[in-house]
Amino acid sequence: MRPPAFDDVRAAAERLRGVVHRTPVATCRTLDELAGRELFFKCEHLQRVGAFKFRGASNAVALLSDAEAASGVVTHSSGNHAQALALAARRRGIPAHIVMPVGAPAVKRAAVAGYGAVIHECAPTLAAREETAARVVAETGGVFIHPYDDARIIAGQGTAALELLEVVPDLDAVFAPVGGGGLMSGTCLAVRARRPATLLYGAEPLDADDAARSLAAGRHLPQTAPRTVADGLRTSLGELTWPILRDHLAGIVTVDDDAILHALRLAWERAKLLIEPSSAVPLAAVLSEEFKARPGIRRVGIILSGGNVDFEALLPLLISGAR
Repeated sequence: MRPPAFDDVRAAAERLRGVVHRTPVATCRTLDELAGRELFFKCEHLQRVGAFKFRGASNAVALLSDAEAASGVVTHSSGNHAQALALAARRRGIPAHIVMPVGAPAVKRAAVAGYGAVIHECAPTLAAREETAARVVAETGGVFIHPYDDARIIAGQGTAALELLEVVPDLDAVFAPVGGGGLMSGTCLAVRARRPATLLYGAEPLDADDAARSLAAGRHLPQTAPRTVADGLRTSLGELTWPILRDHLAGIVTVDDDAILHALRLAWERAKLLIEPSSAVPLAAVLSEEFKARPGIRRVGIILSGGNVDFEALLPLLISGAR
């Protein structure tokens, strides 16, 4: 598949008009004061299925020919992409087969089943996910749609940044969380085309930092044994996403789980933004001393990626780690 370009993002925005929510941009004076900057939050936790993933999934499903769509779609995902593809497939009236690892968040698994998808369990490793998905494709004839390393997915995700810039065009920097890189890649394409001078930053958990290590090394390095509360950011960069991040990012700020949970609690308590841990990573990065020391950055856009919270797993961590 060819790499995506800005024209693909622009076409996706037209294609998704009336399909995805045009999510609001929120502000919070308290968080501005803590960051020492003006922050503008693109609220993708209010998107359908509770995450930005519905943009990419809807774009990918819409671009299938009738012949391709007839046998449905297949993917592997621990949660948000699974929900998004399941709903996008249901909207088109085609089957969805979702490979989910054992131990995936219960709230996300329940949502996938609620959208009518068939769930195929696998071991919690990337190899197991890929092997199971390949088997399901062979059995069903469905079209495999990768969670992030797919030009159609990347283009759809980039529409969130387009909307952000329409509301707040004069941003000095834009942050997004980095897992597989689909959201960050789409954000890079959109922002670089619309506002070339705006700096682009990724935010990543310290113990799932393949993107930061790859940028430092100048070559694509795989994720190794990720351990982070931000379950949506445990994946490795893809073959399509890595070159886009390499060519466009000003940097990646890494933060540990304590900082992520602290930022999450601030978002909930002070800004009333009910986000999930992966969404809190860029906020934690903006609040970090490392980023505060960077001069000349006054207005910062932050894409909040999702709000599908597994409360039973998360609340004990928040209580024990309160600070």
